[in-house]
Amino acid sequence: MKKALLAAASVLALSVAAQAEVKIGVILGFTGPTESLSPDWAAAGELAMKEASESGKFLGGETVTPVRADSTCVDNAAATTAAERLVTSDNVLAIFGADCSGVTAAVANNVAVPNGVTIISPTATSPALTTIEDNGLFFRTAPSDARQGQVLADVAVERGIKSIAVTYTNNDYGKGLADSFAAAFEAAGGEVTISAGHEDGKGDYSAEVGALAAAGGDALAVFGYIDRGGRGIMQGAIDTGAFESFLVGDGMIGDSILDLPGLADVSLIGTAPGSDADNASNFDTFAKEMGVESEQPYRGESYDAVALILLAIQKAGVADRAAIAGNVMEIANAPGEPIGPGELGKALELVAAGTDIDYQGATSVEFTDVGEAVGSYKEWEVKDGAWATVKVR
Repeated sequence: MKKALLAAASVLALSVAAQAEVKIGVILGFTGPTESLSPDWAAAGELAMKEASESGKFLGGETVTPVRADSTCVDNAAATTAAERLVTSDNVLAIFGADCSGVTAAVANNVAVPNGVTIISPTATSPALTTIEDNGLFFRTAPSDARQGQVLADVAVERGIKSIAVTYTNNDYGKGLADSFAAAFEAAGGEVTISAGHEDGKGDYSAEVGALAAAGGDALAVFGYIDRGGRGIMQGAIDTGAFESFLVGDGMIGDSILDLPGLADVSLIGTAPGSDADNASNFDTFAKEMGVESEQPYRGESYDAVALILLAIQKAGVADRAAIAGNVMEIANAPGEPIGPGELGKALELVAAGTDIDYQGATSVEFTDVGEAVGSYKEWEVKDGAWATVKVR
């Protein structure tokens, strides 16, 4: 994947004429395994649209309008259909999303790339997306799980976990994270007693929990989704006393897990992208001032994904699909005037004047040569019924 290449398909891309309203597609899992998280991601992304519109400086005063669609997180066909509607019927200029890795790949491969539409995901983390044939149109503000697996392994080792059972949602995200973690944990001298996939949406996970319990281990690693199978397996393991310590990835970190019966009697630690840098705390303050008051993971990545889209459009100087992707890397990386969260008005003015900017945003954005964030991770732990940050890695 080379970001310098322009898609041949972009020749066929629709040029969206200058208009009073620029539409950006928002495709996230408003139903499905991430339905408790997606509204916060959407709100953070749409905050950037609101900020740009109210500045009066976006394309000479045009308004940015979000158009939502449901990715479902897990149904590739449904996500593809939803994205096709955004592109063909709603005529969006670019796509913010998707969320889960499998549907993101489906939307990129089946809709965005063939139609020359730039797509920036805030949450898709599968290592497989690093080498997607995107013709320079796909980016992600979330770091790859190739790194998260190593970070999680470091957390486990430092916590004294020597053996661990692993369960993962049976898709690109779950398998990719499980493989990355297992390789890093075993390289550090740990033992993976079992690594077993699970399907989402089942009413009973007793068989899966039984197999994990039989394999044993100092802890159970759950690489699944907070509102589906991951939660079900954790509940079964707690109910049966199979495990007392749990290690989870980003898909399991959110407020909705906190009401899990018996959670107070076990240890729960995990990781998700995050930072303690000034940009991160400034974003939290700005978002709360603007009425976006959640502390769920990936809010900053969501804001940054949309901000990059809007600034790339501004650099093009015209609402034209084919002109966006080539500007994203230049906007995201140094050199240039540093731009933090809440500074889109300033950034839009600088870009319009031809001044180089280095968009850092909420997550201190810096892209690799394939258009994905390097990123940092927060180590989280449930203490006194709430998520608390232990450290940043």
